[in-house]
Amino acid sequence: MNKLLTIAIPTYNRAELLDKQLAWLSQAITGFESECEILVSDNCSTDNTQDVIKKWQGILSKITFKSNRNSENLGVMKNILYCLNSATTKYVWTIGDDDPIQHRTIAYVIDKLKQHEDLSLIFLNFSGRNKITGEPVHPPTIFGNRWFDADSEDACGDGKAIFEHCFSKSVGAVIFLTATVYRTDLIKQALQFWTDAANNWISLAYFAGYCAANGSVIVTKETFLECIVGVSYWQKEPRSALLMQYKHIPEVILKLEQSGYSKQFCRRMLLQNGKDVSFKVFLGALRRWPVSAIKTVIPFLALIGLSAFDVMACKDFSLAEATEVTTQQLQKKREISH
Repeated sequence: MNKLLTIAIPTYNRAELLDKQLAWLSQAITGFESECEILVSDNCSTDNTQDVIKKWQGILSKITFKSNRNSENLGVMKNILYCLNSATTKYVWTIGDDDPIQHRTIAYVIDKLKQHEDLSLIFLNFSGRNKITGEPVHPPTIFGNRWFDADSEDACGDGKAIFEHCFSKSVGAVIFLTATVYRTDLIKQALQFWTDAANNWISLAYFAGYCAANGSVIVTKETFLECIVGVSYWQKEPRSALLMQYKHIPEVILKLEQSGYSKQFCRRMLLQNGKDVSFKVFLGALRRWPVSAIKTVIPFLALIGLSAFDVMACKDFSLAEATEVTTQQLQKKREISH
């Protein structure tokens, strides 16, 4: 792997947006051509996406520019995972074809990748904006229009602890594709570990967590891009809210536990997810797809119940431990006094 970074763009029927993103990339990548390669994966578009790709391959002839066209539309997640799995460089950064990215971002990323050889993950902080209203959007637990509040610019912190903090503050932050740079070999390991990840819309959180558990992590203080809220692919799926809240997030948490995250953290996250789910989503799904809704929610409720039991058992055990220690200390004091 001679080059350092693959910049990959999964796309489908958005030729105009892809053209704009490649125009940005052609400027931002100047000076880093020897460090990077470009990959565009076309999910069997029916518009002029292929013409746009050929146009920019001609313009960017001095840089390695690979393209892929799926023989059929594989779905968004499978196209994203194709990009991640096809990278041959040490790191891979998969960006959305419509996400506004600052010009300085590539220079920053390359600099950090060179500085820290054991780096496994970069979270690029970002702002949010509602597509319809134009209003700023950010997690209510974080001050200011930014989505990460971890202080990890020097890559010296505990990768697991940093990811746990970010994940607990905002699931949306850790699954924002364009905000994440992964180490390629770890991504490929994670894909082998969870072969069915393409069927989970939150699986990008698992990939980030897997990388964070196996190296150092950077979370930038400054924002480098913007997330346009209200245009996500899963929002076009009628059962998306039900599946994400009641099935996909719990699946990711269980996969994180299998990847080495503590049972205590994972049970706490399951309970947090249980508190955050919308009962209205379930009622709406129950009216439209009663059998499917029930089949989705019953395992979820069982998992939440088990998590609550585990947490209570852990608290009882800790209390018993503390009581035993206190008893032993009192006994020693009595022996000394006599």
